[in-house]
Amino acid sequence: MSSVVLRNGTVLTMDGRAPLVDHDLLVVDDRIAAIGPRLEVPEGTVEVDATNGIVMPGMIDTHRHMWQTAMRGYGADWTLTQYFVWYYLEWGKVFRPQDIHAGNLLGAAEALDAGVTTTVDWSHGLQTTEHADAAVDALQAVPGRFVLAYGNIQDSPAAWTATPEFRDFVSRRITGDDMLGFQLAFDVTGDPSFPEKPAFEVARELGVPVTTHAGVWGATNDDGIRLMYDNGFMTPQSIYVHAATLSADSYHRIAATGGSISVSTESEQSAGQGYPPTWAIREHGIPVSLSMDTSVWWSGDLFSAMRTTLGADRSREHMEAHGRNDTVTHSSLRAQQVVEWATMGGARALGRADDLGSLEVGKKADVVLLRNENSPAMFPILNPYGHVAFQAQRSDVDTVIVDGRIVKRDHQLVGVDLDSIRTQVSGTVDHLRARLGEEAWAKGMNPDVPESKVLDNPYTYTEYRGDTRTSV
Repeated sequence: MSSVVLRNGTVLTMDGRAPLVDHDLLVVDDRIAAIGPRLEVPEGTVEVDATNGIVMPGMIDTHRHMWQTAMRGYGADWTLTQYFVWYYLEWGKVFRPQDIHAGNLLGAAEALDAGVTTTVDWSHGLQTTEHADAAVDALQAVPGRFVLAYGNIQDSPAAWTATPEFRDFVSRRITGDDMLGFQLAFDVTGDPSFPEKPAFEVARELGVPVTTHAGVWGATNDDGIRLMYDNGFMTPQSIYVHAATLSADSYHRIAATGGSISVSTESEQSAGQGYPPTWAIREHGIPVSLSMDTSVWWSGDLFSAMRTTLGADRSREHMEAHGRNDTVTHSSLRAQQVVEWATMGGARALGRADDLGSLEVGKKADVVLLRNENSPAMFPILNPYGHVAFQAQRSDVDTVIVDGRIVKRDHQLVGVDLDSIRTQVSGTVDHLRARLGEEAWAKGMNPDVPESKVLDNPYTYTEYRGDTRTSV
């Protein structure tokens, strides 16, 4: 038996209770054994000081293209169109299995470091099952909880799901391991012939969910939702990513069939999928989870996701009110709600609400301690939910426990060989840079800047005069 106790923290259970101040949380093996003040613990229990800290459930990211992490920041100035061209049409096909492996290792380590204990690897770079094996090998080499969402942007969903190699991969690698879930990841274009139907049938046969980029400006729209609905493929397990440009009719269909929406606010704000949709989703009562999308652009943590989601939702609310010559006096979206989306929202989306997403006795021990005695931003903690959503950041993640195992302690990852990951990622960067050549590499990172025009100013100042008043 192994046991860990976090002592004297403010515990956010996320199960409807108010924050529990000066409480302990005891983990025995892979489960939460007790929550309370001054707990008695088994002999030999590892003690973690949580004083002046926040103890919360491990965060859950429901949409992260982990294979792209080796290209961190490369596409900082891209639009969605440039992303599609680079990955789908030009260079995504030159990623080797070892490049998928390197990106997944780095993405997995990055997630754990930021307190994300469960991550959906939206892995649409799996051109072959060798690539898929490399992806899973990486996920299983890092002590986190992951879901492989299998996809292949270089082939049609109907084609790659029909191959015997794909079936062999599923039988070999998807074995019911609690630490590795499985989904199919593909998009529905809205083509009236519904070419994605065979892939949905494979998902149904395998009994696994489908996650799909829906409501993405210029790519997927209401026609895709209607095809899924009319053919009976919208289920409570379906996850709709972005869903930023859908009509009320599509939101009604998602709500009626029990699906959830994964919102990637930094992505939607910057790339152009559509305005971050939480303001519309809330009106339909659709469950929400949060995701960061890809490190080729954005922050690899959910603190940024919570912060930008609150900002975008409230901006929209104010803008709508100002358009009516009205004023918002009470914010509809609260800090506690986005913390809930980052934890229980993800658990519900993955069908794991019974054992993940909240801190309750008997649930899996996926736990995060936010504590940083060297940071002036970590005191005082007056509103714990507001602190998590607006004040904390990855550097404040002191301890991370996954399945009862300490994987980060005193701000340092445990059981993760960063030097080895750095070497593998460097190999991927060198490979890609060589394949592209220096000119294409530089051009990809620095897309053309559109011409801009400053409005003509009717006020022209030809001479500056100071205050000419004279005193008497």
